[in-house]
Amino acid sequence: MTPNRQHIRLRWNPLFIHAIAWTIVFLFPLLFIERFESMGRIRNFSLMKFYIQPICIAVIFYINYLWLIDRVLFRKKPVQFILYNVLLIVVANVAIYLVHRMIIPDEFLFRRPGGPRPPRPGLMQWQDSITLALMVGLSVAIKMTQKWIVTEKERKQLEQERTEAELKNLKNQLNPHFLFNTLNNIYSLIAISPDRAQSAVLELSKMLRYVLYENAQAYVPMEKELEFNHNYIELMRLRLARHVKVEVDMPQGLCRGYQIAPLLFITLIENAFKHGTSATEPSFVTIVMSEPSPGVIECRIENSCFPKNESDKSGSGIGLKNLSRQLELLYPGKYTLHAESDARVYRSSLTIDLN
Repeated sequence: MTPNRQHIRLRWNPLFIHAIAWTIVFLFPLLFIERFESMGRIRNFSLMKFYIQPICIAVIFYINYLWLIDRVLFRKKPVQFILYNVLLIVVANVAIYLVHRMIIPDEFLFRRPGGPRPPRPGLMQWQDSITLALMVGLSVAIKMTQKWIVTEKERKQLEQERTEAELKNLKNQLNPHFLFNTLNNIYSLIAISPDRAQSAVLELSKMLRYVLYENAQAYVPMEKELEFNHNYIELMRLRLARHVKVEVDMPQGLCRGYQIAPLLFITLIENAFKHGTSATEPSFVTIVMSEPSPGVIECRIENSCFPKNESDKSGSGIGLKNLSRQLELLYPGKYTLHAESDARVYRSSLTIDLN
């Protein structure tokens, strides 16, 4: 639906409701007209007498609805708003009185012998005043409800825009972080095997294409995310020594048909290779991805624990902090992120409900 059509629909819906409501109000007096034995001119007088009150109600309602509430009440002028409405109610009562008492005398309408006596003027004016005051309250209630709906909609829109801006900022921080760590790995590989380093650069170019283009999307197919994780693991294998054992269980059919925010698992995977492998000591990395229930993806990682020394600033914790914040923004209440370690083993897990 185009914005213009949507605007017309939103504009005409309230108009339709107003038309139906006031049609009912103005048709209601017709139920009582037949009580009078009036013909011709007398019937017209009866209609005029019955309709003067609905007309005054409608006038006071729309004066408040279209002008007084917005320009007086919502501008923090309650006393002035009350005085305006008192004046309107007084003028409306005078108009009703003139029609009832001067234009159409009661003895003209209540002319049947033994017919009902006209009500006392004071009682009628109090009843009319209460009815008109209730109509003022109704107009205020409707207007305040509309204002609350608009304010709530704007608040949610601003919150969504702020969330999107924060996610974009987190991604912009994560991309250099990911590239920095990968280039460090390729740099180490150059000293070991230049040929394998060339292959690593080729794999890196494929991964950067995913990072630059797919990462711009809010969500990507699960198959692409799994393929990216697999390519990254293969890239890391190129630089590892033979005494490093890598075990990966990552079926390609996990959560088929579902979409996921990109690059959520890569932080845990790259941390496992960065802090869980050693060039001199036996070490291991075990990565298992599974689908414990339909639409739920789980990644469990265990690796050796070789913390970097304080002089190594390449692992400053940006990745994990960003990951935690992204998950809170993207999947609030639908994820679990857990990490623990003992003397030699570091364990991390991430479970996301994609439903």
